[in-house]
Amino acid sequence: MVRLSDKAISVISDLEFKNKYYFKKKDIEQHFDNKKQLYDFIYNQRKNNRIIKLNKDKYFLVPIKARHRAWTDHPLIIAHEIMDGKDYYVGGWYAAHYWGLTEQVPMQVDIYSPNKYGKARILNKRFVFHRIRREALKKRTKIKISGKEIFIIKKIVAEKWISKK
Repeated sequence: MVRLSDKAISVISDLEFKNKYYFKKKDIEQHFDNKKQLYDFIYNQRKNNRIIKLNKDKYFLVPIKARHRAWTDHPLIIAHEIMDGKDYYVGGWYAAHYWGLTEQVPMQVDIYSPNKYGKARILNKRFVFHRIRREALKKRTKIKISGKEIFIIKKIVAEKWISKK
């Protein structure tokens, strides 16, 4: 078991006190004297599975209460945080499952965005990014999960999509 340093305890407890499990570098930089200390802290905490990188500047803090440094969150909230809450929607089988069009829980979350493409495995869930045209963002609608506004494909579009499958 890896012991947390006093600095790590200070930063992690500050984030947990604020209920800020998704954070950016600027949210913790006041705890450090310079950028090197900040980057070293993030490197070490990622190596110890205490912090998980979501995108270029955003991270997920695994709470101290996680017994084996394993934690998960709702996949739609993770998708929202990866995309910084803009220019995306969740589609495919995960959207069909959300709208009740299929019983089976999908193995991956399909995220459609004009900015990003590729695949990632974050918090034990597979995320597949699909590039779309900006006009295709009109197919989305907002839903609320845990106080966050998540973008997901409209139900009628998901019904058309699933009927083709």
